[in-house]
Amino acid sequence: MSRNKFKQFSDKDLPAIPDKRYFTISEVTRLCLVKAYVLRYWEHEFKQLKPIKRRRRRYYQQQDILLVRQIKKLLYENGFTIEGARAQLASSPEAVSEIVKTNAIVKKIILDLEMVLNHLKTSFCHT
Repeated sequence: MSRNKFKQFSDKDLPAIPDKRYFTISEVTRLCLVKAYVLRYWEHEFKQLKPIKRRRRRYYQQQDILLVRQIKKLLYENGFTIEGARAQLASSPEAVSEIVKTNAIVKKIILDLEMVLNHLKTSFCHT
């Protein structure tokens, strides 16, 4: 698969991360736009990615989702190999880049503002 196919989805295309404590693997696939088998593979390749496993199910937390988005960015957008991405993450004490964190926060703020706007629109329509 060429890199151009990977570049069709950037951080800007990713949905906002909901305010939840735990996410299933299927929720993470939708939030990060990667397949479940890719997430399971990355768990073996990147020691920082360790979802909680209970009753043979994986539960990811928000920091895991940010890490998955960072790994995806390194591999698919920046063109790193698995080994290069692993070294990049290991070399920085902060595993998730500020850009990935900022994009997630901005998306959440936009989603919240859209909800407020919709609420205001419905309130004014009914008065």
